[in-house]
Amino acid sequence: MNDDKTELIPRPVRESISEMAEIVMPNDANPLNALVGGRLMHWIDLAGALAAHRHSRQRVVTASIDHMDFLVPVRVGDLVILRSSVNRVFHTSMETGVKVWVENYRSGQNRHVSSAYLTFVAIDEAGNKLAVPQVIPETEDEKRRFEDAARRREIRRAEWARRKEGWS
Repeated sequence: MNDDKTELIPRPVRESISEMAEIVMPNDANPLNALVGGRLMHWIDLAGALAAHRHSRQRVVTASIDHMDFLVPVRVGDLVILRSSVNRVFHTSMETGVKVWVENYRSGQNRHVSSAYLTFVAIDEAGNKLAVPQVIPETEDEKRRFEDAARRREIRRAEWARRKEGWS
């Protein structure tokens, strides 16, 4: 765990906010000229990791990705915008939220494509878990996401326990 407790000074959500943009190229698409879902999942993972890195200031690894829906098709040539931030910190793990939009820059139309919640764990060079500073929600939206993250964590834990029973 972190030896230097000064690293664990709480940080506001706004310090973790990240945004990335990708243009959908032909190699990102299926035969219908639509973005392959796995590519979008990859971009979501990267966007979530950006927020987790910014908040923890440590290496992070993906521990889980919650349910995802693909709401609208994304076509070759579209611009995909991914925005992420840390919703809540538990101890060594943190939940990030990623929201994805598609922007057709020719028409100026923006549409919500997907949203996902990811859990990341901070680690050191040897792969040991590290404590993460708490996050401070400031806006009403951040406070709602902070509270919702605790409920989602309980659901994840219950689901994990249920699946674990099935393995034995």
